[in-house]
Amino acid sequence: MSAQQPIRLGLIGAGIFAREAHVPALKKLGDAFEVVAVCSRSGDSAAALAAQLPGPVAVENDIAALLARGDVEAVSIILPINRMPQVVEMALAAGKHIISEKPVAPDVATGRRLLESHARRDGQVWMVAENWRYEAAFVRAAEIVRSGEIGKPLACHWAIHVPMNADNKYYRTAWRRAGTFPGGFILDGGVHHIAVLRLILGEIAGVNAASTLFHVDLAPVDTLSAALQFERGTVGAYVITYATGAPWPPALYIAGESGALRVQLHEIEITGSGGSHTIPFDEVNGVQTELAAFAAAIRQGRPHRNTPEQGLQDVAVIEAMLRSATTGQRVAPERVV
Repeated sequence: MSAQQPIRLGLIGAGIFAREAHVPALKKLGDAFEVVAVCSRSGDSAAALAAQLPGPVAVENDIAALLARGDVEAVSIILPINRMPQVVEMALAAGKHIISEKPVAPDVATGRRLLESHARRDGQVWMVAENWRYEAAFVRAAEIVRSGEIGKPLACHWAIHVPMNADNKYYRTAWRRAGTFPGGFILDGGVHHIAVLRLILGEIAGVNAASTLFHVDLAPVDTLSAALQFERGTVGAYVITYATGAPWPPALYIAGESGALRVQLHEIEITGSGGSHTIPFDEVNGVQTELAAFAAAIRQGRPHRNTPEQGLQDVAVIEAMLRSATTGQRVAPERVV
């Protein structure tokens, strides 16, 4: 099969992120993919998504029917967190290559069962769609730290305030507030942040956390604060709240022995003995970049950053934080990678 032949892709899920992120990214990738089918429980939403795509696109309202199609060789699974594991298992059994949205699973135990199933299937690509591991600013920050430009990283802190209310489009997705997976928004959004921290600073060895719920419609928790200890010796603080907003940009600060970094999606600031300078990043295109990596993994066998093991390690850190907040004790995240 030619490396230039488009990958025949089926989309499972037609919600916000499918419409606003996956489909635009697929269009920009040109002939890397050919979307041949779209599936959603709502036929109307599947048809609306199919209408955004070039060429004839079949519309299915049954996942098994899409997975049985001979013209589908890979699937992009963009479903609620609690539904994802079952559909990933179905796609693995059907022999399809898979890119599934983050988090890889709602908990480590479920994720491990999926990893075991994947391990039995040689040559089947499974990638977790953690787009923040492919955002250029975060990748560059990791390179700067590894280069030694700021010396050994000693301390970091990251405070993020996201007002999750009726004005936020993700608030209006009822499954995110249904209490059907641990951590609620803390898991859903937090895996992004953990992926970045691990990418730049390495593995997290232990956490001490506290959490609370300010708004009952954001249960089980909407705010969490954690002290972090990294395996390489860095210590840090991570604070995330969905209960309220704040006017300050959510920058990650890293202080090293001989310099410091301020990292955001659109900009990095580097400070050292010679002064400070910034590196701007004009485009946020992690979804497009990860889909390109998915295509390269299928057609050319190239390794990628978003293995299911990496995705599950992100979940393991969040799970450890939630457990620490419940017990009041330091918790070491379960190791997957």
